Amino acid sequence: MWRTILEPFSDSPSQQRVVKFLLESGFGVSKSGKVAVNGIEISATAVARVVDVDRRVVDTTVKRILEMDDIRETFFHLRVTPDITDVAKNLGLSVVTILPKNAGDKNIVASAVAVLASHDLPLRQIFVTDPYIAESPRLVIIIDGTLPAAAIEDLRALPAVASIIL
Repeated sequence: MWRTILEPFSDSPSQQRVVKFLLESGFGVSKSGKVAVNGIEISATAVARVVDVDRRVVDTTVKRILEMDDIRETFFHLRVTPDITDVAKNLGLSVVTILPKNAGDKNIVASAVAVLASHDLPLRQIFVTDPYIAESPRLVIIIDGTLPAAAIEDLRALPAVASIIL
């Protein structure tokens, strides 16, 4: 799916970087032709600085997005969800990041959640980076309290798990 969005921009590597950044960040576009974060427009200059392109590349990319019916609708509806990974420790939460052997494996989330449920651990947040747009796909699970050693070992033993980051 993401490849179909990136493909029309293959003629411009800098525009393709902008599109990939927007997708990875959950940034959309507004009907007025601006990059938007949950409906709040942000400057092309700010995006350009992060992506390391000229502001005009961002403006041109957004204009092209608005000209493409199917892609435009996708970008109109993108939303950002809060990621509490970096503040979890301050909130008394634990974070476990699972790097899969094969990001296309359909059982990664279900098997990891089953392990945590078997240890009666309350889940606060789960998110998976999309293997089509993320260079290093991962499953991130945030739980209340401390992750017991037995749960960590059970997660490591799952066939789909390449490694775990705590």
